[in-house]
Parts: sequence; structure tokens; C-alpha cells
Amino acid sequence: MSSTSHPTLRRTLGLRSVVLFGLAYLTPLIVLGIFGVVAETTSGAAPSAYALALVAMLFTALSYGRMAAAYPVAGSAYTYVRRTIDARAGFLVGWAVLLDYFFLPMVIWLIGGSYLAEQFPAVPTPVWIVAFIVLTTGLNLAGIKVADRANSLLMIFQILVLVFFVLLAAGHLVSGRGPASLFSLTPFTGEGASVTTVAAGAAIAAYSFLGFDAVTTLTEETVEPRRTIPRAILLVALIGGGIFVVVAYVTQLVHPGGAFADSSAAASEIARTMGGSLFGAFFLAGLVVAQFTSGLAAQASTTRLLYAMGRDAVLPRRVFGYLHPRLRTPVFSILLTGLVGLIAVRMDVATSTSFINFGAFTAFVFVNVAVIALYVRERRAGRRPGVLAYVVAPAIGAVIDLYLLTQLDGHAITLGLIWLAAGAAYLAYLTRLFRVPPPELDFAEQSQAAPVSSG
Repeated sequence: MSSTSHPTLRRTLGLRSVVLFGLAYLTPLIVLGIFGVVAETTSGAAPSAYALALVAMLFTALSYGRMAAAYPVAGSAYTYVRRTIDARAGFLVGWAVLLDYFFLPMVIWLIGGSYLAEQFPAVPTPVWIVAFIVLTTGLNLAGIKVADRANSLLMIFQILVLVFFVLLAAGHLVSGRGPASLFSLTPFTGEGASVTTVAAGAAIAAYSFLGFDAVTTLTEETVEPRRTIPRAILLVALIGGGIFVVVAYVTQLVHPGGAFADSSAAASEIARTMGGSLFGAFFLAGLVVAQFTSGLAAQASTTRLLYAMGRDAVLPRRVFGYLHPRLRTPVFSILLTGLVGLIAVRMDVATSTSFINFGAFTAFVFVNVAVIALYVRERRAGRRPGVLAYVVAPAIGAVIDLYLLTQLDGHAITLGLIWLAAGAAYLAYLTRLFRVPPPELDFAEQSQAAPVSSG
């Protein structure tokens, strides 16, 4: 079967579009959504937690960039591990990533529906959730270019909300305590913070970074992906991390310490304190827009991962490997993620989010290991990639990600291990008790890695 006998994904995205998709997936406003939880965990040192998480994620972002340059195809961590380590390991990593990708849109829609239901109590939460799902699913069905245009406009609004929040916070501080109040080390040191509390906060804060890796799922819809995707990955991590640290810093200045009446709604209370009910409404609008753009990007990324696994026939090919002939979108995968999102009407945020970080950190660990495996393969082929870039940096990234994985809630780890066990059982069935490798299609663009430089 040749790759030209079926519709293929269309290359239309440039660097700006890919970066905006990544930032939309990150949802910059999420820093305010979980600020209270991070500040509470770190005893008032939220910026330090975000700074530590940024450093940790940069090591992994570099590894994703190197793998995206070597294998410019959809599939992200699943493809990278499959190509460099083992097809069975790749399947299990892809299965773990599904926890992150598959359930994240559901969590996003659930949070967005909760925001609106709180503001408009006469309308039940399920109505808002269904509205989110219908709108994002419709845009993603229409094609990546349509979703890109909508995403760009809504991201501008989300950034404006953040800018207004920071400016309002700065004005609030200056008017109350003078210009000198804008500069302090207290938000980084906290009130009784320690290395342990900051590390625990970083494990939570790392959730905000989930998305820099998602842009790799758009590789086959990106112009010059070997060059564009690695740059986009680093830009998303750096820009997103910079926003998180700055916003956490000014918010921690406005509210020192980690004591809140309700940590999950801390930022909303702070916004109303600084700007009154009018800014509180504007802030709510920003949160809703943030959830919509994030859901749009998350659903697009999820369906590209499902498409890659369906194209390889690891998942049923007729369903997940299908592209609409005219729209060039994985229609069945998009509809399926929309249906899964309906589960949100019967779940709470705490339960649904418990799945996500386990899958993400598992993928992060293995992508770093995949870079080291690529180094070994390149050496055997007679090439000499840099030891620092292809061994030392990814090894540090893998250790950090593994540590953050162990810092997750015990329920998240338990649920993650159960999910992996189910994946192993399905893999055993798929491979006749591991006697044969998982099925794979030999597409020309996927057949080999690009040689890496010796730098």
C-alpha cells in the first residue's frame, strides 16, 4: 500500500501558527487557574516552583526538538520511541500518552463549563460542556487552517487578559506600597518554603507546561517541519515558562504566602480585589476563552496522535487511520474525542486530571531515553553526534522527569499503572503474546531518521 493512494495531511502551518497552537495548548491563563494550589504547596514560593519546572522542561523540550528533526511525522513520543528503541515500547508509551492527550480535552471542557455555570447558575453545567464540545469539534472537523485562524484570534484575547492582569497588579502594588514593592525576593523564598516544598510545587506547576510537546503532533501539517517544529517546541516552552514565572511573581506579590480561603479559586478572588466586579467579569471571559482555545488545540493534537497509531494499524486502521478526502482531517478520531468529552458531564476536575500527568511524565522520560538511543544508532552508522546534546542533556531530563513522576498524587500513579496494564494486555493480544512486533505501515517519509549533526 503506498502513501499516495490515500489522502494525506496538508502542510499549511508556519512557525507562528505552530507556536500559537502550542501556547493555546499550554493555556497561559492556567497559571492563574492553579496559582492558589501551587502557592499553598510551596508556602508562598510559586515563582520558584515555575522557574524550577521551566528548567526541568527545557531539557525535555530540547529532546523533543531533536527527535522532531530526526522524525518529522505525526505521532510524537509514540513515533520517537518506536523508531529508536522498540515497537512494543513505542506502543506502551503511546498508550500512556493517551492518558494525557485523550482526557485533557475532557478536563478543559469540564473546567470551562464550570466557570460559566458559576457565573450563570440558571444554566446547568452539562449544557456549557456540550456547547464547548460542539464548537471545538466543528472547527476541528472543518480543517486545521480554520482551527488555526480561530485559535490565533482567541489567543490574542487571552494574552490581553494576562497583560491587563499584570498591569493591574503592578498598579495595585504601587498605589498601596510604592514602586519599591514591585521588586522583592519574597515571592521566590516564600514563608517557610524549602527545597522539598518547591519541588512538590514544581511537580504541580509542570502541568502548566503540558503542550510544548503537543506541537510535534502537527508535524505533517507544518511547512519545513525539520526546521520549524524544533524551533516551535523551544519557543513554546520559553514563552510559556516566562509568562508563568512573571504572572506567578506579581500575583504572589499581591498575595504573599500560601494561605487562601479557597486555593482553587484564589486568582479569581485576587482579580476581584484588585479590579472590582468589572475586571472580575473580564477575567472570567478570559478564562472561558482560554479554555476554548486550549480545548481546540488539545483536540487537534489528540486526533493526530490517534491518526498516527491508526495509520500504523496499532489501533483499528479503518477508523483511526481515516482522513476525509476533501477536508484532510481525521474525522472519526475528532468525533470520538468529542464523544469521550461527554463523560465530563458526570465527572469532577480532581478525578479527571488525575490521569493526565502520569501519561505526560512517562512520555517525557522515554523521549529523553529515545535521544540517547538515537545517539547509539548514529554512532553505529559512523556519525558522531554531540555527547552533551545527545547523552548528557537528555539523561538529566529523564532523571528530572522521573523524579517529578514520583511526586504525583498516589491515586494518579495507581490509575496510571492500571491503564498501562490494560495497554500491555491489548499489546499481548495484538502481538500474539509478544511473538510478533506490532503492525506498521512503511511510509517513505517515516522509513528512516535524518542524520544528526555532530554538533
